[in-house]
Amino acid sequence: MRITLVTDSTSDLPQDLRGRLGVRVVPLYVNLSGAIYRDWEEITPTEIFQKVREGAAFPTTSQPSPEDFARVYREALEEADHVLSLHISGKLSGTVQSAELAAQEFPGRVTVVDTQAASLGVGMMVLRAKELLEEGQSLEAVLAELERLRRDHFVRFSVATLEFLKRGGRIGGAQAFLGTLLNLKPVLTLKEGRVEAAGRARGEKKAREEILKAFRAWAEGRKRIRAYFLYSGDEDAVAALRQEVLDSGLPVE
Repeated sequence: MRITLVTDSTSDLPQDLRGRLGVRVVPLYVNLSGAIYRDWEEITPTEIFQKVREGAAFPTTSQPSPEDFARVYREALEEADHVLSLHISGKLSGTVQSAELAAQEFPGRVTVVDTQAASLGVGMMVLRAKELLEEGQSLEAVLAELERLRRDHFVRFSVATLEFLKRGGRIGGAQAFLGTLLNLKPVLTLKEGRVEAAGRARGEKKAREEILKAFRAWAEGRKRIRAYFLYSGDEDAVAALRQEVLDSGLPVE
């Protein structure tokens, strides 16, 4: 059975990689300064961050419509027997619900997966699914591996400034002011598809230490680990953490 992979733009897969893998991507919409852009197609995350830093109003996003998904599924099924469609957590976006509505138009030919992940958490599942399909694994085997990854993948991240968490309504102004005053960096995770606090540290270096400590605890006893690093416009911000992980002595790829 020929299976085509579909995901959404929140998977943050680089565009050249998408092309090489033949993965179809349905973009979300970004509303910024009164204009609406297709995510990653008409505007990139780096451009969004830059515009906000320059004073643009805080952007909002909206999910693709069921018809957006149906159009991509229709095109994919002209070349394949089945579509496997992997998406951002349904607790963070309505994207997966749009995909499920569209799938009803193609009974038995589209499988939609709520990854309960975000960003490269979704992307890594797409990459793993592609790898297994190229090995000739069945749809059932791929879904079983995706379920394992959904239960077991590890996420930690921090932010350079609390300003955007405040502007996005995730923390209050007093919390942001106090945190900035004390140079506190939240350490965040995804738990059952939601963003949750996993700790806090004073300064970027301490935040990296907290992330590495948690990673070591999760990694204990594992024989093979694939690590993915994501940054928003400033590669140097993640370079130190990446090197610390690679120097940790753990079996990291």
